[in-house]
Amino acid sequence: MTRRIALAVLSLIVLLLVLAVVPLGLSMAARERASFRDATDAADRTVAAAAEEYLSDHRSPAAMRRLLEQAGRAGDCAAVFDAAGRIVAATGCPEHAAGGDAEDTGDAEDAEAAVAWGDLARRVLAHPETVARERDDRLVVAVPIGDTAPPVGVAVLSRSAEGMDDRITSMWVRLALIGAGGLVAGALVAVALARWVGRPLRAVDAAALRLGEGALDARAPGGRGPAEVRRLAANFNAMAARMETLIHGHRAVVADVSHQLRTPLTALRLRLDLLAAGTGADEATAAEFAGAQEEIARLSRLVDGMLAVARAEAATPRPVAVRVDRVVDERVTAWEAVARERGVSLTGRCASGLTAFLGAGELEQMIDNLVANALDAVADGATVRVEGDAVRDRVVLRVVDDGPGMSAAAREAAFRRFGNPHATGSGLGLAIVHRLVTAAGGTVRLRDTAGGGLTAVLELPAPPAAQAPRGGGAGS
Repeated sequence: MTRRIALAVLSLIVLLLVLAVVPLGLSMAARERASFRDATDAADRTVAAAAEEYLSDHRSPAAMRRLLEQAGRAGDCAAVFDAAGRIVAATGCPEHAAGGDAEDTGDAEDAEAAVAWGDLARRVLAHPETVARERDDRLVVAVPIGDTAPPVGVAVLSRSAEGMDDRITSMWVRLALIGAGGLVAGALVAVALARWVGRPLRAVDAAALRLGEGALDARAPGGRGPAEVRRLAANFNAMAARMETLIHGHRAVVADVSHQLRTPLTALRLRLDLLAAGTGADEATAAEFAGAQEEIARLSRLVDGMLAVARAEAATPRPVAVRVDRVVDERVTAWEAVARERGVSLTGRCASGLTAFLGAGELEQMIDNLVANALDAVADGATVRVEGDAVRDRVVLRVVDDGPGMSAAAREAAFRRFGNPHATGSGLGLAIVHRLVTAAGGTVRLRDTAGGGLTAVLELPAPPAAQAPRGGGAGS
């Protein structure tokens, strides 16, 4: 966002500079050229006025020659032609370029200038009007002398345009420097503005990400940026605080209710056990006692599951590098006795050194719940396998059984609390697994096992290279 804001502001500044500086430069350059022409024309007319006194009034040519000398010292070339087109007087530079001596010098450029000046003088004599031409970076102006027709002569003055070109170039350089300075200043302002707006927005975004990942204490820093951004941060913090209060209250209620229910349920189960053992009830009564005891046991498992869910939702442990192969070996060993008692073959196979990035103790809970569900689902003589592999930058863990499997509708609802109405247990094990996996940034799904059964597939994040363990036990 910072880059986009800076580029937008810079684009606007560049557009404004182009629209302002370029027309200004063109206007100033045109004005400089017009001023140069006017100055050259005025100087030539001054020479023509002095030449008119000599050619028309037959006065001394001293004033005319003095003006020509001044023009020569100023770097101009000037010449005065009479009514016949012959040169009368000239500055040093056009003396041989305006008369018949040009061919004697052998200078082709001077010869060309002689022809050009002579042609220009004859044209003005034939058509009395001021003529201005540009030739070889010089401006040549020819002015008729006198008010008569035809005129008594022609005054020609040539002035170098190098000074004008230098001034125009200097003007463009100054405008370019001003534009570059404005662009640099605009860039600094644009970057500062973009950071002023973007930094607090990035902080709000980071806080929202942490809140979405389960960090309920995440808050956006306030007091920075524009008023709208500060108001956004304040509203986000108010929402986060309200959400934290509601979620903590919900979890506390579930945990408290679950905890409080365990004591009366345990007492009720003990009383039923005593009644069943202490009364000589008939077979029907004994069956009723047995059914009541099973319901009490089921309700106890349900309460224990609710308490486990509340604890799983409340926990947000810091992720660490966990050795998956070692955890799988430990949990398979811990469950082997239960599997043998039920006549089920439980095996584990995991790639050596396989490591995931999870909260400490979370992988054990996932495997325990999935293995418990699998053992409850399969019959005597079935098999349950726990397998782990690395796929690109993810760790894939599978718990495979060859039991009856689940329907597509049941698989879709399995990760919701009490999603499977036909579950033999509390129906909360898969909800706990889903909560732990998604909080760690992974995914979990159920699919059919080839040949029959159900496979739970967990995709877990791998740790960054710098945090991968080099040794130690699981979770190290």
